[in-house]
Amino acid sequence: MHYVNETVLYGTYGVCRIADIEERDFTGSPKTYYVLKPVKDEKSTIYVCVHNEKAVRQMRQVMSADEIHELIRNMPEETAEWIENKNERNEKYKAILNSGDRHALVRMVRSLYLHRQRQKELGKKMHITDEKFFKDAEKMLYDEFAAALNIRQEQVLPYIMGQLDGKKA
Repeated sequence: MHYVNETVLYGTYGVCRIADIEERDFTGSPKTYYVLKPVKDEKSTIYVCVHNEKAVRQMRQVMSADEIHELIRNMPEETAEWIENKNERNEKYKAILNSGDRHALVRMVRSLYLHRQRQKELGKKMHITDEKFFKDAEKMLYDEFAAALNIRQEQVLPYIMGQLDGKKA
């Protein structure tokens, strides 16, 4: 059970605040809904039926600063495996985005980043679908890191790099 003013991650929408829990009648019979407000867009509203287990499972607790630091410490060890088959890669990346598994998201971002670098060396661009997956995964991680570390989203990458550089020292 979640509560009002709790900060959660919701699917690919990113970090949201539970603004209210209220009865609504969207389908002809009133049901109880979590009223989510995306942190990046307080004008938007997302309604999640408390009885819809699949939708509620997409509401995940934001990582703590300690959990983020642990994830950053482990980033250099995360393997970046490229999936050659486009359809398999698309299915895998959709599943990762839907799961919200932060370690899998880090591996996905790393794999796509390295692929983008290889393509650039060959004078090519990354496929538009891969670029979208990269942006979506990066946004999910950066939104959560910014919320948990109380920094702006544009400060996340320099923060990560600083943590990784400090580890090398």
